[in-house]
Amino acid sequence: MPLNPDIAHYLREQARMPQPPTAPTLAQLRQATDTGLRALHGPAEPVARTGDFTLRARDGAPLRLRVYWPSVSDAPQPALVFAHGGGWCLGSMELYDNPCRALAVATEAVVISVDYRLAPEHRFPVPLQDFCDALSWTFEQAERLGLDRSRIAVAGDSAGANLAAAACLAARHGDGWGAGGAPSIAHQLLLYPALDAAMDSPSFDLFGDGYALTRATMAYCYEAYLADPAQGRLEQVSPSRAESLAGLPPATVISCEYDPLRDEAEAYAARLQEDGVLATAVRLPGMIHGCIHMLGLAPAARQLLDMAGIGVRRALR
Repeated sequence: MPLNPDIAHYLREQARMPQPPTAPTLAQLRQATDTGLRALHGPAEPVARTGDFTLRARDGAPLRLRVYWPSVSDAPQPALVFAHGGGWCLGSMELYDNPCRALAVATEAVVISVDYRLAPEHRFPVPLQDFCDALSWTFEQAERLGLDRSRIAVAGDSAGANLAAAACLAARHGDGWGAGGAPSIAHQLLLYPALDAAMDSPSFDLFGDGYALTRATMAYCYEAYLADPAQGRLEQVSPSRAESLAGLPPATVISCEYDPLRDEAEAYAARLQEDGVLATAVRLPGMIHGCIHMLGLAPAARQLLDMAGIGVRRALR
């Protein structure tokens, strides 16, 4: 279908903005991303309560989490351990406060938002290790948090979905999880995931410029994340390069029609199915990358949460 008209108007307005004479610094890019996306969010959705926690990552560094309980319940609740997007070098727990509230409401699951450390200050594998440490902590603290250990899933959008998918591969291998062992992940919710550092799928040619996320931006993000481009061939960086996807958790994979990452997301869902994993692929018509931030811009962006809600509720209930 055609590009959503609200988003099309937004892209035209962005294209008219004057370009700075020099490339922005990383600090300026982070600030601009935060300011620009917040302006698209719309009102915050109410949840029953939230709580901030700090744990120690495997190297002793403090790692912040924010937990969103969508409702009050005496029974243990399902949960999503969530990694935010931003190309491993942008974004934060604070920027994703509105999206995580909306995700908790839509999925009826407790959302644990992970404020993993960002590249290039902390390159691969630190963001992935932080996410895995937060996942282990969630299982350890399940009773305290009111969670059902048998219904703890992982989730993320864009680069965060990359971390969620990579964590599932790491859990399958079972190495590096400490005394508690690898967690038993119930589901993976991957929202327009980045899954291959090669960036060579046809949708990059179709939508790699002019649709918010560009090929140049993705190349910048991978360069920030990786100390060596050769790391892009690792399955922990490019999950689609894993030799087999058999034995991974069931998945809901949501792609956007006008997104350079569309084809790699849909190919990953197809591979999961071929390798015997229960996987549902959903393409959002008329949408672009990052639409979890666009509820205040385009009412049709709500379909992302609708589809995520259906997938997670079906999987965890």
